[in-house]
Amino acid sequence: MMANFIYYKELKLHLVTKSNFIKEVNYLAFKDYFKFNKDKTTFIFIGGKGGVGKTSISSATALWLAEQGKKTLIVSTDPAHSLSDSLEVPIGNYPREIKTNLFAVEIDPEVAMAQKQAQLEAEKAANPESDGGLLGMDFLSDQLDMASSSPGADEAAAFEMFMGVMNSDEFDVVVFDTAPTGHTLRLLSFPEVMDSWVGKMMMLKAKLGGATNALKKIMPFMDAVDDPQTSEDLKRTKEQIDKAKEVLSDSDRTTFKMVVIPEEMSIYESERALEALGKHDITVDSVIVNQVMPDICDCEFCHSRHKLQQKRLALIDQKFPNQHIAEVPLFKDEVKGQEKLLKLAHILYDDEDNDDVVQEAIQL
Repeated sequence: MMANFIYYKELKLHLVTKSNFIKEVNYLAFKDYFKFNKDKTTFIFIGGKGGVGKTSISSATALWLAEQGKKTLIVSTDPAHSLSDSLEVPIGNYPREIKTNLFAVEIDPEVAMAQKQAQLEAEKAANPESDGGLLGMDFLSDQLDMASSSPGADEAAAFEMFMGVMNSDEFDVVVFDTAPTGHTLRLLSFPEVMDSWVGKMMMLKAKLGGATNALKKIMPFMDAVDDPQTSEDLKRTKEQIDKAKEVLSDSDRTTFKMVVIPEEMSIYESERALEALGKHDITVDSVIVNQVMPDICDCEFCHSRHKLQQKRLALIDQKFPNQHIAEVPLFKDEVKGQEKLLKLAHILYDDEDNDDVVQEAIQL
């Protein structure tokens, strides 16, 4: 029979069917799907359609992990940041500790590009005799200036942050509170785009290598193409991108949790997103169904919504048969602030009951 709803309890998965028959299947608790590696950072991406509660789930997850003693960084990659509103603490462009074991950052592409500009200016100051040239640092500086406000700047800045924490292994776990689906898919495809770009640059340099000496006489900027440092930089960048691709596709280090609500548009968009993530070798280890209504019998509207959601929950079961599915109930108040977010986390990861539903009807 099709399950009405799913919840995790200890090491059993309980399916409550339409006949109220409880079937127990040996299974891991939802929290046991976290994987941690000694001396290596674990990456958790939390995504889904806009408006499904990604930031709440991300914040709750990060708070819970910090509570378990994991040094945790939560990163907002959404251009329209709401992480600071959710956690009710100011969060800036640099990781800052907001409580024991928990650090947070909201990525600002303009600040990220400004840092790159400053790096280039420092290199130019250290090498005053070098020719900025068309392919030199003046050219790169101009490109960065344009890139700071161009489409894809947010994804580029987020990927830069990923590369930084990947190489440092400073944190036990990094939680990415991602932008809506389209932005996130572009972010996760960024290594492929960069790999292609760097590869073409290296091929271009190799092809031009033989003609460089002749061209130098009429085009002085060709010195930049022939510069051994350029080759080293491209090679190093290629190695970093290859490492990023390897980490992103390593299911022991990187997983994606899809957040949905029991509505058709969210379900179908998430289904397409899972297919796209599979093409990028990203492991999706679970689907979190948010805002699940209880059945409040003396409220006709609530009862109707509950019945509709039960149909959508059955559809979720059908669409994601190989995923671990967990549910988060609808709260009667906004879920914001660390106390309420931790309550959400304990419901999701520690199987606690939602007292708002058990003791009181939701006030609409």
